[in-house]
Amino acid sequence: MSTMIDWNTAVQTGTRLVRPGPQVSQDEAHQVVTQLRELSQLAQGHVREFTGMDGALDPSPAVVVDRPGWIRANVDGFRVVLEPLMDQLSAKRGAGPLSGGPGGMVVQAVGSRVTGAQVGALLAYMASRVLGQYELFLPPDPDGRAPTGRLTLVAPNIVYVEQELGVDSRDFRLCVCLHEETHRAQFASVPWLRTYVQEQMTEFLLASNLDPGALLERLRDVVDAVADAVRGGDSSLIDAIQSPEQRKILERLTAVMTLVEGHGDYVMDAVGPKVVPTVAEIRSRFQGRRDGSSQLDKTIRRLLGIDLKMKQYAEGSRFVREVVAQAGMEGFNKVWTSPETLPTHDEIKDPPAWIARVVDPAVVAAPESDPAELAAGDLSGGEPGTEAG
Repeated sequence: MSTMIDWNTAVQTGTRLVRPGPQVSQDEAHQVVTQLRELSQLAQGHVREFTGMDGALDPSPAVVVDRPGWIRANVDGFRVVLEPLMDQLSAKRGAGPLSGGPGGMVVQAVGSRVTGAQVGALLAYMASRVLGQYELFLPPDPDGRAPTGRLTLVAPNIVYVEQELGVDSRDFRLCVCLHEETHRAQFASVPWLRTYVQEQMTEFLLASNLDPGALLERLRDVVDAVADAVRGGDSSLIDAIQSPEQRKILERLTAVMTLVEGHGDYVMDAVGPKVVPTVAEIRSRFQGRRDGSSQLDKTIRRLLGIDLKMKQYAEGSRFVREVVAQAGMEGFNKVWTSPETLPTHDEIKDPPAWIARVVDPAVVAAPESDPAELAAGDLSGGEPGTEAG
């Protein structure tokens, strides 16, 4: 098994560095957990009814965790995805000059702890911002009875944001649940979607160009990206570390993630006004909170590509809204037929092109209603979030 990342160090570092959540009494904490579980099941019914996606839905309530619990869950997910990939990358690279003998083993062990600490520090940063996520990659279930994914809500972050915004707590929690339950519906109802995302991630990582010259050039790009982000530019580490082949793969991966996140926003905006009385106020205040972040936080978000992610969510929401308006929900749902019916990177920005390719242009349904076009923003990720779902 690969030792490129010391996962225990990642957990220990992350849980040590993560900031404590808001202070609440034990009774209050119990009430929050109970209500979030109830609202997740309520939201699932609304999502199922509105989208028509109900295949193999897991009826269990969301798993509610604290910040250290979110870190541990994500480390488990990283291990499921990355350990097999690391073995493949090691085989692809071949034995390096430091890989053999006791000295090489010591160097590798030290390096894996350093990498584990870096992963832990990143997770500690994100753990105080993510409100919820659909965990796609879980350790194998020996009995084969557990769902392949899991909906997780981070209670202290939800409480912190709703208190900071001064919004109705139940309404805010239901908004979060609507968005996240849409992700559960997507991946539970579309059996090939999870595999497709994992395949694209695998291809992306295996396409790394590891020769020394390219690595040196990549490191220079990273330094330039950091400098540009500090100056207020749009550069990100995600762009800096890509090879040309990886950029093509990332376009496909970005397109599908833009679709699923935009779909989550669209469903929340469409269902929200019917079941969440203060949804417009929540959206407006949430956007204002993000715009008012500190300069350091904005810089970190740019480096991690999170601001770019928010723009993608808005693009995805517009794509879904325009397709539903022109082809109806049944026409839009053809997007889930196969990987070939997913919108391309270009089609996300040009919904009629996707309709012409995938939906019979002669059968165009008038929209039943015009969902409220609220301020674009993703409530799933605090400031904002990180997830395939």
